[in-house]
Amino acid sequence: MTGSDDRRAETAKPASTGELDPIRQTWEAYAIRYGRHERTAQTNHLLPLPDPHEAMPLDYYVWLLRGPGGQEIVVDTGFDHELAAKRGRKLSRSVADCLSSMGTAPAAVRDVIITHLHYDHAGSLGIFPNARFHLQEREIHFAVGRHMCVHAIRMPFEAEHVVAMVRALYADRVEFHEGDAEVAPGVTVHRVGGHSDGLQVVRVETARGPVVLASDAMHFYANALSGNPFPIIFDLGAMAAGWRTAKKLAGGDDSRVIPGHDPAVRDRFPAVPGQDGEVVALHLPPVG
Repeated sequence: MTGSDDRRAETAKPASTGELDPIRQTWEAYAIRYGRHERTAQTNHLLPLPDPHEAMPLDYYVWLLRGPGGQEIVVDTGFDHELAAKRGRKLSRSVADCLSSMGTAPAAVRDVIITHLHYDHAGSLGIFPNARFHLQEREIHFAVGRHMCVHAIRMPFEAEHVVAMVRALYADRVEFHEGDAEVAPGVTVHRVGGHSDGLQVVRVETARGPVVLASDAMHFYANALSGNPFPIIFDLGAMAAGWRTAKKLAGGDDSRVIPGHDPAVRDRFPAVPGQDGEVVALHLPPVG
């Protein structure tokens, strides 16, 4: 491989975790719910709770970023109807339909950030035939390495999703990152690990300041607030450190750290008109 192919195959150049260049334009950021899982509070926490049977549903999101000149970046790809049936999850509508309803054609998207390779974050790669996937190199090593011999660790992965990423790699469509890196001016990724070894969060410069899409570094606001983590964990110490890293990247503002599965996200931010409350604008100030 030569030229741009070499750039995609090699580890991307690290970027600073400090303040972004002030001349960079800001982005819009949208949380799009595509599915839901009814569950109890105890299933979302590692340590015992006073009321373990309290209802605490989990929402599934992908995120859409819109920047200068009409540039669009999708964060994570969700899962499809077949996987929803296999795992007993509720799919409200396909990710492709969700994006189309926002005026975004998946085939036109050029950059997709994959926070990690669990089934609900990397399950619809095929709807983005022209995209370059941004992934921590450590995550692909993790997904095909010795830890996958342990059922409890590989349970959140689907072999077909991992294979799809490997196929994208061999088609020169994967850009690996190592730690902190810039995907576009105003959009950076930062490895935090914890939930999955190569988990990365996404920092987006918006009009209200840097917003951090925590993905599964923080499933619910309550996980970080109570210090009681979501129970799917590879490295507990890294998970706890990830909460602090996400807040630091957000400039210390808790309202700019967005958990990956909390239904409360849709209550806290302005709803996008015409989306039946399924899409909210994270670049706008919270409504409550």
